[in-house]
Amino acid sequence: MSNFTDSNMSTTIPSGSLFTTDLQMTTQGRVKILGPVIFSVEHLIGTSVVLGIMILCTIVGNVFVIAAIILEKNLQNVANYLVLSLAVADLMVATMVMPLSVVSVISRVWFLNAEMCDMWISFDVLCCTASILHLLAISIDRYWAVTHIDYVRNRTAKRILIMIALVWIIALCISIPPLFGWKNTDNNPEITGECIISQDHGYTIFSTVGAFYLPTLLMMIIYGKIFMVARERIRRKRFAQMNKIKMSQAATMNTETTALTVRNHKESPSRMDVSEGPCNGGSSGEHDDNENSKLRTNGHVDESTVHMLPRQLRNAKKAKEKLEMKRERKAARTLAIITGAFIS
Repeated sequence: MSNFTDSNMSTTIPSGSLFTTDLQMTTQGRVKILGPVIFSVEHLIGTSVVLGIMILCTIVGNVFVIAAIILEKNLQNVANYLVLSLAVADLMVATMVMPLSVVSVISRVWFLNAEMCDMWISFDVLCCTASILHLLAISIDRYWAVTHIDYVRNRTAKRILIMIALVWIIALCISIPPLFGWKNTDNNPEITGECIISQDHGYTIFSTVGAFYLPTLLMMIIYGKIFMVARERIRRKRFAQMNKIKMSQAATMNTETTALTVRNHKESPSRMDVSEGPCNGGSSGEHDDNENSKLRTNGHVDESTVHMLPRQLRNAKKAKEKLEMKRERKAARTLAIITGAFIS
């Protein structure tokens, strides 16, 4: 066992444990050690492993997304530029923000200077704000695609790149004010021993509203409108399909009636020939019956072929529409999961 003592207290630290210290500024401007924060070796190792796995999964997942969009031709469309930029922002968080955050969580003391703290906090705010603003931009893009028929065809790389640039500019405007003095000077990490975001009340309101609450509220409103538009479109589509089925059935009945009338007209002369057949020994009537049966058979095949082609086209169109709807649902479900995870 070993003892840790300051002027006001005495604390016993179990052997086999690691500890960090809580600090407080005294009236003379010095850093005062209040006492140790004791962590067991198992706690530190477990925390490090869990956070390390989270960082690794974040890096691998976003690298896969970036590689898939860059290498797969089917994914190299304008709409996925926003997803690519979102993956880059999340990758920056995983590689440049999260490692220092893990060290800060474990050590409980900021071991770098104040300038590095300001840069790290600003970069953290930049990337996290860019992530949620990308989600907002994706929701806006999907809303335009649903409500404007020609938007998908008129969606250009220039328009999407402008959206991406606006996302990063807004995120930068929210993240850099503390670097120019919009912060509480009492939160100097060289004095307090911890690196935290600016606690200035004005900046706190500005950053939280601009980086989280306002984008989240807008996303919820936009996705609510997308849901209502999609539901109305599905209802209209079902109604139109029912009308098409009724019209198709009516057209089929008319076609069959017309074909039956034509066959009756073709068969009526042959019946007259059959009645006059005994004059010729009946051979001519049998020949005509064979010819008429061939005509009926050939006519029946042609009609079935005519009926089969539109059905095949309709089935192929329906299969394509179902596949597109399935893809849209999958994309919406994935985006909803990402948005929900980010908000939570």
